[in-house]
Amino acid sequence: MKRSLATALAAALTLPAMAAGHDIRAGALHIDHPMAFATAPGMRAGGGYMTISNEGETDDALIGVTADFPRVTLHRSVEEDGITRMEHVTRLDIPAGERVELAPGGYHVMFMGLTEPLEAGTTIPATLVFAEAGDVEVVFHVEARGDDAAGHSH
Repeated sequence: MKRSLATALAAALTLPAMAAGHDIRAGALHIDHPMAFATAPGMRAGGGYMTISNEGETDDALIGVTADFPRVTLHRSVEEDGITRMEHVTRLDIPAGERVELAPGGYHVMFMGLTEPLEAGTTIPATLVFAEAGDVEVVFHVEARGDDAAGHSH
């Protein structure tokens, strides 16, 4: 009985912490569902996505991301004359009262210099760097690539 009660208590305490890892609050910022798609062997880069809401009254900006890869940058996909290319960005404004989505085909984090594939079920610890909120620790959950990402390849 004591063992099952201890197990239930440990599970009850662990579940909110696990959920919090996918839904982060940092002051007025709400970072929802940081994730990356699994990559195929041989791919040298992968993309990271999330939604950032600024529920405060002061503008902020995502100005960097760090993780354990040779290079991590912010990009956006731009289509011109039917050709999609990626463009490095140094700042992603998060206006007060607004929500900004990092998603396939738009703004995203690039994890570059992969030596192994990103595998579904694994995680990527990272730090988001904001102009006002400062450093915010997040964990990107690697998920299997779905149909909604078909237009976004690295």
